[in-house]
Amino acid sequence: MQIKAVVSLKNGVLDPQAKAIHHALNTHGFESLKGVRLAREILLDLDIVDEAQALKIAKEMCEELLANLVIEEYQIERV
Repeated sequence: MQIKAVVSLKNGVLDPQAKAIHHALNTHGFESLKGVRLAREILLDLDIVDEAQALKIAKEMCEELLANLVIEEYQIERV
């Protein structure tokens, strides 16, 4: 079963890379752009049939290794 984990910075955490992208897009004429947020998408291919169990394992992976819970948040879903 495939699970998608999307990890992004929490609101209020400084994101210089997103700020640079926002500035570059504005420079290229996209003045209507209000903001930019970056995230990483991680596809997990688990050898588990039960969806609840797969989501539980993916949650553990995010909390133990894939996300820094001090400054990041994550979302998981079945793909």
